[in-house]
Amino acid sequence: MVEVREWSRSDTARFLRAPSDDDDKYARGVVALRTGSIAYPGAAVLGVEAAWRSGAGFVRFAGPSRVADAVLARRPETVAGPDAGGSRVDAWVIGSGTDPDARSAEEAEALTRILAGSAPVVVDAGALDLAAGARERGPRAPIVVTPHAREFAKLRDRLGVRPSDDRAEAATGVAAALDGTVLFKGARTLVADPGGAVIAVEAGTGWLATAGTGDVLAGVLGAMLAANPGAPLAEVAAAGAWLHGHAGRIASGVHDGGTGHPIVALDVADALPLAIADVLA
Repeated sequence: MVEVREWSRSDTARFLRAPSDDDDKYARGVVALRTGSIAYPGAAVLGVEAAWRSGAGFVRFAGPSRVADAVLARRPETVAGPDAGGSRVDAWVIGSGTDPDARSAEEAEALTRILAGSAPVVVDAGALDLAAGARERGPRAPIVVTPHAREFAKLRDRLGVRPSDDRAEAATGVAAALDGTVLFKGARTLVADPGGAVIAVEAGTGWLATAGTGDVLAGVLGAMLAANPGAPLAEVAAAGAWLHGHAGRIASGVHDGGTGHPIVALDVADALPLAIADVLA
C-alpha cells in the first residue's frame, strides 16, 4: 500500500506570496505556453488567462498565430510570437487543446526542443505522448504531466506500466517510468513523484467537472512553477491543484456553504485572484 499525504491550505500558502517593493515582473515568474489549435483555440485563451490570474509577472504565447489573435483579444498584456521560445522562460505549458494526430513535423520539433530544455514543463493533453518518449531522447526538462483517467490509461500503456486498481500505486508506477511528476486528475487528485511519494488534493467541487477547467489548471501550474524555482515539483503541483480547486469552490458558491451552482472554466480563472487573496489573508 502506497502512503498518501493529504495536502492542505497551509501547505499551499508556502508557495504563494505577495510581491514586495523590490519585485519586478521577472521576479514574479515568466510563463510560456505553446497550447491551443485552430480546432480548440479556447484552450490557449483559458491557460493564458489562468497564468496571468495566478500571479505570473510575464506571460508569453508561442502557439499558432491565428490562436494568438484570440489570446490577445482576451489578454493584450501577453507577448505573442514564434520567437517566444528564445526568450527567458521560467516554466512552459504545452499540449492543452491540441491533437497529436494533427501535429505537424515542425510542431513536433518545437515541442521536443521545449522538453529538452532546462525550464520545467507542464505537459497536458495532446503532448502527453511526447512526454512518454522524452526520457529516451536524452537530457530532458523537469516535467509535470496532467492526465485525466482516460489519458492516464493511455500513458500507462505506452510506458508499459502494469495496471493497478490502486490509483496511488498506478500513479507512482507512471511517475517512476517517466522520471517525472504525475498529476493524476480526478475528484481526488493525486500527485506522484518519481521517488514514490504521493500527495492527495481534495479542495475542489463537482462543479469543476466541465470543459476547459483542465486548461485553466495547466495555466495555474505553469504560474506556480515559474514563481517557485527550485522547489519540489510535486509540492508545487499539489499547491497549484489545491488553488485551482479552491477557485472552483469560490466561483461555484460552495466556498460559502450550500450546494453551489454551475460554472464555466473562465469563472474558475476569474476566481483565482480571490482564491490567492483568501489563502494569503
